[in-house]
Amino acid sequence: MTPRAALAATRFGTGLSPVIPPPSDADDLLAALAGPDAVARALPHPGWDVRAAAALERDALRRQQRDGVAGAFEAFRAQTRRLNVTWQDDLVRMVLRGATTADGLRERLVWFWADHFTVASSRGASRMAMGGYHEDALRPRVAGRFADLLIAAVTHPAMLIYLDQVVSVGPNSRRGRNGRGLNENLAREVLELHTLGAGGPYAQADVRQLAELLTGLRVDRRGRLDFEPERAEPGAETVLGRSYGDRDPGIDEVRAVLSDLSIHPATASHICRKLAGHFLADVPPAGAVAAMEAAWRATDGDLMAVYAAMLDHPAAWAPERAKMRRPLEMIAAGLRALGRDDALLRADAQTKRRVVTRPMLQMGQDLPRPPGPQGWPDEAVAWATPQNFAARLDWALRAPGWTGEVPDPRAFAEAALGPLLADRTRFAAGAAESREEGVALVLTSPEFQRR
Repeated sequence: MTPRAALAATRFGTGLSPVIPPPSDADDLLAALAGPDAVARALPHPGWDVRAAAALERDALRRQQRDGVAGAFEAFRAQTRRLNVTWQDDLVRMVLRGATTADGLRERLVWFWADHFTVASSRGASRMAMGGYHEDALRPRVAGRFADLLIAAVTHPAMLIYLDQVVSVGPNSRRGRNGRGLNENLAREVLELHTLGAGGPYAQADVRQLAELLTGLRVDRRGRLDFEPERAEPGAETVLGRSYGDRDPGIDEVRAVLSDLSIHPATASHICRKLAGHFLADVPPAGAVAAMEAAWRATDGDLMAVYAAMLDHPAAWAPERAKMRRPLEMIAAGLRALGRDDALLRADAQTKRRVVTRPMLQMGQDLPRPPGPQGWPDEAVAWATPQNFAARLDWALRAPGWTGEVPDPRAFAEAALGPLLADRTRFAAGAAESREEGVALVLTSPEFQRR
């Protein structure tokens, strides 16, 4: 295995595996990403409609409980438990896709865009249903045009619920005349987080005009996207100097403004800097960002071209690894290095909690509850805390025994790190008093924790 192949697997993928060959270079990474999504077929995930229906059934049972319907309390509690179990299965499936895929860049991009377009376990149809949102809105579009990804994410019911768009009403609409008001949350995050970036070329007037243009978007009783003209603000709205909504209000005008925002130079700058900051370094090389921006502008946001520009830059293959694996990445890479297959998905709930759910929470990443619309912190320093490292060490000591036969630490070190393995880690793995301790020393080594 070459050093470049090891970097391709760790910096741009989900880690090295003793049974899955690593990509050899950028061409391999991009070819896999352009091909079929094999791991999604191998480990299929229920979509939004399935997850939303289960959440809405819980809401219906809660209403019955409040109305005093016989048996509703027990049924409500049972459905709540089922939702928690299915979310745990969704999380385990997310980890196992990373642990077993031959297309690691795709998994990393799904995780990146899920963080960029953050939603949380909220209320109604979105309770514990984020996996369905990722599966339907984001995953199929990570290798396409940013405009399509943006439109799918922003107009998805999970996003509309999370950012309170479902309660937003145009002040001069029929519903607005009854005292309901405008909510600017989604409009503000679209401009500040999803497209132009904080400090971008927009003003409060643009936020309000975009918020008025978004009125009418709602979620129907089945948890699906709908547009209600009676909520929509009548008349044209002007966003960044361009008028929208000259015709009757409708979802086409929403798609039009999002398409225009997707190709704005400030959007290219913001997203390319964020992508390079995630994959390369907390402060990404200016040359890499510039090359990615140029690809964005030349292709109107074709994401494959942007990824190719990042992978083509010399900084992508620098030997120094400045980024730290976040808990999701660390657990997936650890199971991958241990050579585990998808058997964990068929394990009992207690094992899933021990191996994935509880450790990720202890490491500081409670995925159903991100800290805010900005998602999880990406900087290495945010995860390099004593409490976080103690949780990682505890997982590293226990995981080999939980998931199968404990490998020989010296062979494991070579398989997990390849040419990235440092002499000190090789020595420590061989000198450990037990196999468990030797494997844990490899999993908590600087070479493994960084990418």
